[in-house]
Amino acid sequence: MDQIYIPKNRGGFSAGSYVIIKPLDTEENMGKSVEKPYFYNIKKIEPIKLNIINELMKIIKKTAEFENMIITGSFLDKGFDFNDIDIILIGKNDSNIKLIEEKIKEQVGIKPHIIFLDNKTLIKGLSSDPLYQMMLSRYISKKRLIYKIKQKINYKILDLHLLKSKVLIENFDILNGDEKYYLIRNMLAVSLFLENKKINNENLEKEINNIFDIKSEKIKQNLLEKNSFLKDYKKYYNKIFNKIMAGIKDGSEQK
Repeated sequence: MDQIYIPKNRGGFSAGSYVIIKPLDTEENMGKSVEKPYFYNIKKIEPIKLNIINELMKIIKKTAEFENMIITGSFLDKGFDFNDIDIILIGKNDSNIKLIEEKIKEQVGIKPHIIFLDNKTLIKGLSSDPLYQMMLSRYISKKRLIYKIKQKINYKILDLHLLKSKVLIENFDILNGDEKYYLIRNMLAVSLFLENKKINNENLEKEINNIFDIKSEKIKQNLLEKNSFLKDYKKYYNKIFNKIMAGIKDGSEQK
């Protein structure tokens, strides 16, 4: 049986008084209900990561008020191979972002990458930018995201995103496996967006396997065979590039 010792000199209590022992600093005892985060496309997450997320949300809540807090990115991947954590804050004022970053780094020991958005910018991004859709294809948040999105294709935005993935062709030998994996996914996210397909991890992994006949783990381990891979990669890159150029030439913004 656990033993709990209370001081002999306890003002207000005589010997034999009945007392209730309970934690002092829990939210429940402070008259606050514990908010459970919302999980989207997350089947399982390590308990220690969930504890970190709860701690992050507490720090943010104590520092400033936001309409929503969203945890996304590679932190949600299986395992503990991460150096930072991606946080999206939805609200009207971003004046406390630097203070929040400092507090998280100091109290949790993880470098946060914070993106601040208002609702209007978020909706616009989800409707016209594949990277927004990829970023929010899975997340853990304070509240559920409910938005009605009508896709609009802005070919100039897609051209800028695709250009990032050209780096893989030009710098294949100096990029590591994780960098190559990111650039491949970036290109395929643009492709899925053009085809009006859902951008999520499952579809991106299928595309990688279908187009390059390779598993993601092999890419991350930097085990690609340079010549055969780049031949397929250039072919697919040019296919997407030509489609985007045709859209820009038409001067169209698909509705």
